[in-house]
Amino acid sequence: MKTQFASKGDVERKWYLVDAKDAILGKLATRIATHLRGKNKPIFTPNIDTGDFIIVINADKIKITGKKPENKIYYHHSGYPGGLKAETLKERLSKRPEKIIIDAVWGMLPKGRLGRAILKKLKVYRGPEHPHKAQKPEILPLK
Repeated sequence: MKTQFASKGDVERKWYLVDAKDAILGKLATRIATHLRGKNKPIFTPNIDTGDFIIVINADKIKITGKKPENKIYYHHSGYPGGLKAETLKERLSKRPEKIIIDAVWGMLPKGRLGRAILKKLKVYRGPEHPHKAQKPEILPLK
C-alpha cells in the first residue's frame, strides 16, 4: 500500500465566512488555523498548502477573557536604537482589531514560506461588510 500525497493541482479550495461577534479569540484562532492549513481535509499534506480561504467579519466585536486586555502587551521593534514600541491588547482592539486575529492565527501556523502563503488566504474585516460576495462563501460554524 502506498501513501498518497497531495499536489497543488489536487487541492480544491472553498471560501468560508466566520462571524467573530462574541467569539473567544483563542478558540476562534484555532478553528481558523485548522481550516487555513487544511488539516480538516483527508488530503492534508504537511508541505503543501491544502487549506481554504477564510473571511472573518466583525473583528471589533471579539471577546477576550480575563485580564488580558490590560495585561497582554504586543511588542514591535523598528530596528533602530530605542525603537521598541509596546501596545496593550485594549489599545490594539480600539485601533486595529483585525491585527489581533491575524497575529493569533499566525502564531498557530508554520513559520517560513509556507506559513506566509497560508496566511494570505485569511481576510479579516472590522465590520459586517466584506468585498468577497462573488466567491459565495459558506458559513463556517464555530461550534
